Amino acid sequence: MKKEEKEIHGKIKGTIENGKTIGTIYKNTNVGIYGVINNLSTINLDLSKELEVATRNEISLGKATLICNFENNMPNEYEIEIERIFINNNEDNKSMLIKVKDEKLLEKTGGIVQGMSGCPIIQNGKFIGAVTNVLVNDPTQGYAVFGDIMVKEMHK
Repeated sequence: MKKEEKEIHGKIKGTIENGKTIGTIYKNTNVGIYGVINNLSTINLDLSKELEVATRNEISLGKATLICNFENNMPNEYEIEIERIFINNNEDNKSMLIKVKDEKLLEKTGGIVQGMSGCPIIQNGKFIGAVTNVLVNDPTQGYAVFGDIMVKEMHK
């Protein structure tokens, strides 16, 4: 008897349906989309959850948390691991190699899926970066950009 394999594919999709303008996007780069929120009252934003941005020297190999709105349209935390840190990367959005470890997320999506780009990564209570790419040959792995690169781009 052959073992049945389960193939999982997925993506996160979002829509804007309220017809209200919440802000203006002024830049779309390979390290993020940047803009200004002009109408804060139209979005559900908890400002008490602001985090400090870690410098790349504060990032370590090992456990971290990925936050995404995959279930119930609410932000949920999923365990990942930082496998490699490209400390001198200032050129592109591949600053860290990450691996999804969270069984619940792996069961639902098989790993990193389309739509997870930009999902924040937290380590030791600080924002360290965001998901950018998935490895095609292994959807449990992908790349993330350093948070400090994102901040630098924002100020350009």
